[in-house]
Amino acid sequence: MTADRKAIRRNILNLIDCGYHIEYTEKIRRMPVRNDKDEQIIDIESGEPLFEENCIWTDFYLKRDFTNGELRLLIDHLLSLKHVPARQCRDLIVKLEDLSNENFKAHVSYASGLPSGHKSNPQLFYNIEMLDDAISRNRKITFEYTEYRTDKKPHSRERPDDTVRIYKVTPYQMAAKEGKYYLICNYDKYNDISNYRVDRIKNICITEEPGKPFEQLEWSGGRPLHLEQYMTEHVYMFASETSRAVLRIRKALISDVIDLFGDDVRFIDETDDEVNVSVRATEEAVEQFAKTYLPDVVVLEPKKLAEKMKKVLKDTLTKYK
Repeated sequence: MTADRKAIRRNILNLIDCGYHIEYTEKIRRMPVRNDKDEQIIDIESGEPLFEENCIWTDFYLKRDFTNGELRLLIDHLLSLKHVPARQCRDLIVKLEDLSNENFKAHVSYASGLPSGHKSNPQLFYNIEMLDDAISRNRKITFEYTEYRTDKKPHSRERPDDTVRIYKVTPYQMAAKEGKYYLICNYDKYNDISNYRVDRIKNICITEEPGKPFEQLEWSGGRPLHLEQYMTEHVYMFASETSRAVLRIRKALISDVIDLFGDDVRFIDETDDEVNVSVRATEEAVEQFAKTYLPDVVVLEPKKLAEKMKKVLKDTLTKYK
């Protein structure tokens, strides 16, 4: 099939008009002026050949919305989310691949062998859409919350009388933490903040009841939800009041402290090997951090938590005996 150069340019311009992000290079080209006999015309006064300048477009290419590096980052993060079912994970990867070119698809062929551990609630994406709708409309929701048992299957939580427990909450935001997706909300019976795994929610329903303002809850400080600050203070997504804690750590853990608690930490009483660090977080988060990095972390404040750690260590030693 042969095509005129002008026809190709016209079709490319039509694609640009339709919204395709096609880039090109403009170049100025000097062309000799010719007569009807295709003879070059000579200037009578100067005796020099006449030239005219034309603007030509060349080097056309389709500009992608994402670079290959950005797509690779998104795909790798998607693969790390164990709560996304394998089939839906593959579908999302294919859609991300389509945002780039054929060469990129060859590079991510490893994604076809997803581990069988990618099991989750098939209602996950439906839940996300419903939660997003409820948050934007400021409406309370109801749902069942599941948990795994020894049969390795999810079961809805039940009341003491064996009936299914229905949760009513005001949703505020969804956030990812350590490969898990959480709903930050208020459980309607109380006036505090709760976190629930989105992939463990099922049979969600949006009510017409207006939600509680976040700033009226305990631990909110009378301020709207600041997601970045909330995620920094709730490093393990334990929903409780935040406070200042002081830890004695080995200096090799400084990077881990900043990774978990952010750069709003203060280091004092530094020696060659150890340093005190003051962090703001929930008491449960500090306790979990101290347990994870034993014996390189010692809780100094609050005193109540330090005493609790002592008891935990004594009980643990007794069990090992």
